Amino acid sequence: MPYRDNFDLPVPVRSHLPDHAQDIYREAFNHAFEAHSGDPRQEEAAHRIAWAAVKRRYVKVADRWVERA
Repeated sequence: MPYRDNFDLPVPVRSHLPDHAQDIYREAFNHAFEAHSGDPRQEEAAHRIAWAAVKRRYVKVADRWVERA
C-alpha cells in the first residue's frame, strides 16, 4: 500500500531515518509499488527498492543514518 506521508511509514523507518531520508524512502516505495502492480511480491520489491534509494544518499554510521559526503 502506498504511503501518503512520512507518518504512515513503518515504525522502523520512521524511528531510524532522518526526515529527508524518510521522504526518499516514501517516494521510492510509492513509485516502485505502482511500477510492480500485479507482481505477487509487489510490496516486498517496493521495500527493497526504497531501502536501496535511501542507501544511495545515506549511510549508516554506528546507529545513525547520515547523508553521504
